[in-house]
Amino acid sequence: MTNTARATFGGKFGVLMATLGTAVGLGNIWRFPYMCGAHGGGAFLLVFILCILFLGLPVMITEFFIGRHSQRNVTGAFDVLAPGTRWNLIGYNGVITSFLILGFYTVVSGWTLEYMFQSVFYSFEHKTAVDIKADFSAFSTDIVRPLFWTLMVVLITQIVIMSGVKKGIERSAKVLMPLLFVFLLLLAIRSVTLPNASVGLRYLFEPDFSKIDSAAILSAMGQAFFSLSIGMGCLITFSSYFGKNTNMQETAFQVNIISILVAILAGVIIFPAAFSFGIQPTAGAELVFITLPNVFAQLPWGNLWAFFFYALLAVAAITSVISLHEVVTLYLHEEHHISRKKAAYYVSFAVVILASISSLSLGYLKEYTLFGLTFFDFLDYITAKIMLPLGGMMICIFVGYRIEKRILKAELTNEGTIPFYFFNSYAFFVKYLAPVAIALILLYEIGVFKFLAGLF
Repeated sequence: MTNTARATFGGKFGVLMATLGTAVGLGNIWRFPYMCGAHGGGAFLLVFILCILFLGLPVMITEFFIGRHSQRNVTGAFDVLAPGTRWNLIGYNGVITSFLILGFYTVVSGWTLEYMFQSVFYSFEHKTAVDIKADFSAFSTDIVRPLFWTLMVVLITQIVIMSGVKKGIERSAKVLMPLLFVFLLLLAIRSVTLPNASVGLRYLFEPDFSKIDSAAILSAMGQAFFSLSIGMGCLITFSSYFGKNTNMQETAFQVNIISILVAILAGVIIFPAAFSFGIQPTAGAELVFITLPNVFAQLPWGNLWAFFFYALLAVAAITSVISLHEVVTLYLHEEHHISRKKAAYYVSFAVVILASISSLSLGYLKEYTLFGLTFFDFLDYITAKIMLPLGGMMICIFVGYRIEKRILKAELTNEGTIPFYFFNSYAFFVKYLAPVAIALILLYEIGVFKFLAGLF
């Protein structure tokens, strides 16, 4: 199964940082706080942690198995593990999902660069909430400015991807991920020193169990997938660069724990700040680009803290964009025998076109919709609500029913050199429980439960 000519990550630190770059992104820092705010704070956090540990962890280990055992791209992996079958459709789902996510993710990533730029050259001070909302609306619907920043994101990504696995992806992760944690800690310390910060901390850490309902549980399960980049091919792609001595159980556990900590720190940054200035934490997706600038406008040295925050978002966003880009680039490189640099150029060019349509759909092309959604929202909906859970479910079914347990155990224990104390429980979970849990996410996200409830 081993491709001896293939590049691998250099060591344990490189493996961890590169994998964190895949798993930790806007899902943890942008999406988690507003999802947590929408579902009652501490109760949602508790369910989210349980979902990460009991659903995210085993599925991540499963994707690691597929990637390292095959040492191929996300479609080639299934051709190696199940030759002559159509299981490779799971891989194609991952390639298409990653590409479609890039269509809107690079746009949002560009927004973070715009706001980082604004925090340096312009001031949020002396602006009312109405002004800040109007500024975001004017920027996001503009024809030129969002496209410029989207191009900057793609250019940065292109440079990293062309530099290769060790000199590009691993080296950038070793710099960017520690920088992300420095920004997180700085902002968290500043946030908890604000007046009335304790109210926000209680909201985040004191669970109100009356807030836990089926919607909160299923949303937490979906958020766990989004936060860990499960089902989109990134984890399979990056684990294909793992060396044979990499402890995949340990790596998966570390990534899951750090992903939880990042989400918690994001909550520690946002909720005390929101409550300190009388802003509701249920603001939704606009929390970062409309609500928080109101906070920065009222803080001493507000633009400095705004710079740190949007720099944090930009780092988280770009590391994830690199991961998504690599999924598609490696597929073209290995399956269509295109040089790595040329494949990266092809992907970047296609992403710019897709992202341009996505960005313009918020303004100039907003009247053109798909199923009642702008093109931007359509890409978000079809990937997050359908393709990600579908990919995760099929990965579990594939490993649970197609792969022999002895092969699975041998790979996950490095041929018996490290223990896997709960292997039988893990295998049972992946084969039976995880597909059912993920199917529930899928049915909930596409509105089947709401439709059935309406019938009765």
